[in-house]
Amino acid sequence: MKVKLNNIDYRYHVYGIINIFYQCENIEFVEEHWDMCINISQNEVECYYGQFSEKFIFAMDLEYKDFVKKSIFIFLTRCTGKIMPWGTLTGIRPSKIAIGLLDKGKNEKEIVEFFKHKYCTREDKVKLCIDIGKKEESFINKDKDNISVYIGMPFCPTRCLYCSFASNSVKGCGHLVENYIEALIIEMGQMSEFIRNKGLNIQCLYFGGGTPTAVNDQQFEIVMEHMHKYFMHEFNVQEFTVECGRPDSITNNKLRTMKKYGVSRISINPQTMSDNTLKLIGRNHSSMNVVEKFNMAREIGFNNINMDIIVGLPGEKLKDVINTCSEIKKLEPDSFTVHGLSVKRGSRLHENIVNKESYEIADQEELNKMFQETVKLSNILSMRPYYMYRQKNMVGNMENIGYALEGKECIYNIQMIEEKQTIIALGADAVSKIVFLEENRLERFANIKDVREYIERLNEKTSSKKKLLETLY
Repeated sequence: MKVKLNNIDYRYHVYGIINIFYQCENIEFVEEHWDMCINISQNEVECYYGQFSEKFIFAMDLEYKDFVKKSIFIFLTRCTGKIMPWGTLTGIRPSKIAIGLLDKGKNEKEIVEFFKHKYCTREDKVKLCIDIGKKEESFINKDKDNISVYIGMPFCPTRCLYCSFASNSVKGCGHLVENYIEALIIEMGQMSEFIRNKGLNIQCLYFGGGTPTAVNDQQFEIVMEHMHKYFMHEFNVQEFTVECGRPDSITNNKLRTMKKYGVSRISINPQTMSDNTLKLIGRNHSSMNVVEKFNMAREIGFNNINMDIIVGLPGEKLKDVINTCSEIKKLEPDSFTVHGLSVKRGSRLHENIVNKESYEIADQEELNKMFQETVKLSNILSMRPYYMYRQKNMVGNMENIGYALEGKECIYNIQMIEEKQTIIALGADAVSKIVFLEENRLERFANIKDVREYIERLNEKTSSKKKLLETLY
C-alpha cells in the first residue's frame, strides 16, 4: 500500500488508521506512483483512493489530530465497506477511557456519545468498556504493599505458527532445562527473601510461559515445590494460577502436583477445536485430547478452569468457530478467554506472510460474526466480561477479552492489565512492572530473553532488579 502524504507531522496517525484496514499490507509513504493520497491542510483533509475521493472540513469540536484520524477512518470505511467496530481507537486499554469518564460523573449515554463522536466506536464496544470498567473497579489494587509474582518457563513442546514469545522447543534441550530450573530456583530464593524482608503481601502467584507443563513430571514437581516454599508457605496468597496450556503436555502426575501445592486456578488452552487447524498452527494435540485433559482435571478436583481460544486463525471459517464454541459449551469451563489472532513480527506467521506464503484469513464481515459467536457462548454459560485488552496487528482490529462466572475471575489478569499493582517477574524474558501509585508512574524491568545468558548473568540482573524495587520499598 503506497501512500502519498503531504504533511509528515501526521505520518504516525495516518499509518495507524490505514493499518486498521490493511493490516497485512506493507504500508509505504512515497512521493509518486501512489495508491492513496492524503492532503492535510489547516482546516481540511482531502483523501483520494482509486475512484474514491472526499474532502472533510474541520469543525473545531475535536483536537486536530483526532479530526485527521476520524476523517481518514470514515473515508476508508466508505471505500472498503469494512465495518471496524473499535473505530479509530488503537490503544490497548480502551476501558481506561470509560473509567476516567465515569470518575468525572458522566453517565452511560454521554460516554457512548463521546466514543462515537471522537473515535467512531460502535455502541456495543463502548458498553463493553463501561461494563468491564465497572467490574475491574472492585479488583484494582490501591495498596503499594500488595504485589503479585510471575514465574516464567520459556519452553514449549513445539513453537506455534503465530507465537513471538521467547520459547524454546523442549526436545533436545534436556541439559538446558535442568540448568534453567536451577537458576530459576536461585532467583526464587533471592526475590522471596526481598519480599519477606520488605513485609510485602503476595496477592497472586502466576506460573506462565512458554508452557510450564512442557518439562517432564519430575522437573515440574521440583519447580512447583520451590514455588510453594518461597511464595506460598509464608504468604496468604489469594490466587495461584498455572497456565497448563497445551493438552499434550498435561499429565495426571502434573495435575496432582498442582493440587498438592495449592494451585487454585488452571488454564487448558485448545485455541481451536478444529483438528485441521491445530496441525496447521503447529500443535501436536487433537481436540479429543483437550476434552480428555479437561475431564481429568475436573476429576482431580479443579473447580476453576479457564480455556483460551483464538479467533481468526488461518483457514478458519465461521463454522469452525461455531464448532469450537459448541465443544467448549459441553465442557462448561469456569471462564474462557477470547484472543483475536495477532500477526506478530517475531512469529513464523508474519515471516511466511512477508515471504508471500498464502494464508486464508476470514474477511472483516465474517470475523465480526465469529466474535459474536463467542459473545453468545458467554451468555449461554452465564459468564460476564471482566477484563480486556487490545494488541497491534490483530486481524479484524478486535479485542482480547476474558469471560468468567461470578467469583471465578482471574485477579492476576486484571492487575496486570490495569497496571496499578507491582508485578515481580522471574525467569528468562519475564518483565517486572514496578508501580509507583502515588506518582501514577510505572517502570519496567526485563529479565534477559536468551536462556543461556539468563543463567550466566542471573546474579547481576537480580541485583539490578532489587535496586529498582528499593526505590519504591
